[in-house]
Amino acid sequence: MRIAVLSDIHSNLVALDAVLAHLGSVDAIWQLGDVVGYGPDPDGVVARLAEVGAVGVRGNHDAAAVGGSEIEWFNPDARTAIEWTRSRISATTRAWLEGLPERLVETDYTLVHGSPREPLWEYITSSPVARANLTFVTTRFALHGHTHLPIVWAEEDGRIVSIAPGDGSTFTLDGRALLNPGSVGQPRDGIPESSCMVIDSDRDLVTWHRVPYDIEAVQAAMRDAGLPTRLVERLSYGV
Repeated sequence: MRIAVLSDIHSNLVALDAVLAHLGSVDAIWQLGDVVGYGPDPDGVVARLAEVGAVGVRGNHDAAAVGGSEIEWFNPDARTAIEWTRSRISATTRAWLEGLPERLVETDYTLVHGSPREPLWEYITSSPVARANLTFVTTRFALHGHTHLPIVWAEEDGRIVSIAPGDGSTFTLDGRALLNPGSVGQPRDGIPESSCMVIDSDRDLVTWHRVPYDIEAVQAAMRDAGLPTRLVERLSYGV
């Protein structure tokens, strides 16, 4: 079984479509939140995820987009973008976002946006935080996003080791681990290409993919929408 794992799409339909085309036929699609925010096409992204039967969880931007108090914690650019999103999304998009849980268990995997300990907000960026979060996971593995950085936090001989995967990198699922696919719509590891991963459950193997997309087209749509300049420009640099 091949399972595509996507996170932090952030209303970037051009990037999402590029990723789906690159991955081809898969048996399931799991998304790890922040479907909307920042980008120019929230309705299009939600419609596409619904069309392909994706299941998953809500992120802090998704919660804020449907009226949540999470917006109070956003920086000015993020707040501007989510206010724009609130004013644009359809009733169908709103209902889809409202229906997302904060946590979802699929076989051996716990799906969250931020962390198992704090699904909406916590960033897993260090070994101590990763270790603490493994105690909140009843499944063998947890999948998370939020940082926009592809990474593995793996438990090995009582230690927590981190692995930063690149395009084509693989990881064998033979212990407990937290896995982050990186961001589809707004990568932040210095590489502008979309990041995602595929779980091959028959082989107990995870593979990361980097996928180019038409960044300039997305930037043009963001400018037309009046979204913040900094959000537009950062797509070029993957930051």
